[in-house]
Amino acid sequence: MSAVWTYFSISEKDPRTAICKTCNAEISRGGASAKTFSTSGLIYHLKSKHSDRYAEYERNAAQKRKTPPSTPTPSVADVFEKARKFPSDGVKAKGITQKIMEFIALDDQPFSVVEDVGFCRLIEHIEPRYVMPSRRHFSEVCLPELFNVVATHVHEHIAADISAISFTTDIWSSDVSITSMLSLTAQWIDADFQLQKILLHSQEFRGSHTAAAISDAFANMFDTWHIDQSKVHVIVSDNARNMTKAIEDSQLKGIRCMAHTLHLAVNEGVLSQRSVKDVLVIGRRIVGHFKHSQLAYSRLQSMQDQFGTPIKRFQQDVSTRWNSTFYMLQSLFAQKRVLAAYSADHELPATFTSHQWVLIENILSLLAPFEQLTKEISSSDASVADVIPLIAALKRLLSKEVETDHGVKTMKSTLLESVSTRFTEIYSDPLHFIATILDPRYKDHYLDAEIKQRAREMIQAAMDAENPRGDGDGAAHSAGEGDQSAEKKTRLSAPNEGHAPSLSDMFSEILQESASNNRQMTSSTAQQLDGYLSEVPIPRSDNPLAYWRNNHSRFPDLAKMARKYLSAPMHKH
Repeated sequence: MSAVWTYFSISEKDPRTAICKTCNAEISRGGASAKTFSTSGLIYHLKSKHSDRYAEYERNAAQKRKTPPSTPTPSVADVFEKARKFPSDGVKAKGITQKIMEFIALDDQPFSVVEDVGFCRLIEHIEPRYVMPSRRHFSEVCLPELFNVVATHVHEHIAADISAISFTTDIWSSDVSITSMLSLTAQWIDADFQLQKILLHSQEFRGSHTAAAISDAFANMFDTWHIDQSKVHVIVSDNARNMTKAIEDSQLKGIRCMAHTLHLAVNEGVLSQRSVKDVLVIGRRIVGHFKHSQLAYSRLQSMQDQFGTPIKRFQQDVSTRWNSTFYMLQSLFAQKRVLAAYSADHELPATFTSHQWVLIENILSLLAPFEQLTKEISSSDASVADVIPLIAALKRLLSKEVETDHGVKTMKSTLLESVSTRFTEIYSDPLHFIATILDPRYKDHYLDAEIKQRAREMIQAAMDAENPRGDGDGAAHSAGEGDQSAEKKTRLSAPNEGHAPSLSDMFSEILQESASNNRQMTSSTAQQLDGYLSEVPIPRSDNPLAYWRNNHSRFPDLAKMARKYLSAPMHKH
């Protein structure tokens, strides 16, 4: 701060002026904001009005300019200390090494990163006294230490109050390696109704992938993590016979991955048809042409720029992901005009006929609900409770006739039949329909009368087994809670008119029909179950676990079952 402020103070009324402490005169600070203020006017005031004060100011200012800021001279010991490298077993060095190991693990970095010039320069700049250990030290010492820390944490989690754990498993291999890996992912709902997920185990899987070998691997994994098989609620896997038999041989319950089953249904109902296969062959040749020729892609970009369309590459499909085929056709159809112009000036390995373009448009319209469904399935919080409602809505949508059905009615019928066949088991599997009932977004509105009754009996039996005398502190269901007002029922609105029905519309339609049927209460039905089922389902966008967190005191026995059944995912990760 300037020495002139010894003789002035800032005005409380207007910060743009200063008050002279000698004569109380108001002097402008020479600007409208702090960035433009200066002390020139204040110095001139001292010089012209208070010469003695100005002379004193000059002496103080000169003295201040002559006196540099005092900086202590470091001692020789300090200089040597700052140049001395950290000992490898010191606290500081160990802390930095630990963070580098976490960086490698969390960001999937290779161990060789500790030898990269840029990374070493960064660490040297941040802390010159740190000595980077070798990559071998990180792989053979640091990684096992980090694994032990994480494993201890996982063991503590699993040993906590967990009534049931659900698992997903898969056998996979990398694109750059022929090594097969078997993985096991665990998830459960904790006492606070928070979903917990852990990639529990991943190991190299050598030899033949027989059911017996997979079953032995499961036993080894559970033994490694001290997981009692009585706590295993379900294992989600693909539809491979060796995997399903391994789960059966291990005397565990298993369900099929919905995404994989949906892929099989779409492939069987649409993609395997001859006319569609021909379209896909041509599409793959076109995409491959632009993918492998930089000149062709450069010409395509010029065409896209001329037509004012976004400059995008065509998407290549993958045989194991039906939606990748959908996205390939979508990317081709979006560039229909560009491809027509390109083929007029340049050679293409194949082109679509006008009939095939119409077929592509119809396929995209037909499979759009499946694409939406696949996105919902891929959600991190999707559970097995979603399967029956999603399939019910999909089947209802496929059974409706719309204008875009022209030319694909047979394909649509085949697709509906394939979906119905592939997902028949979900309606007879308690793991599915009990989870659906315990999800407050669905309850029993998506089940037929026979399954509703069977589910109620099974839930009641489970509740009685937990509380044989029936004297639990389950919440009483008051008339006010059970009798939902007309205002609440308006949430089950009918689909909007004037547009083609969507997958979301089907959920509202099913709930409307179910809500219009009066529920017949019986005296043998538990009070908790009656109270819970008589209330209007919460919106699909709400979190079912948040509902149980807020209502577990009202329905304690049901909440305990919800922790078990809602822990199961609908797809393998």
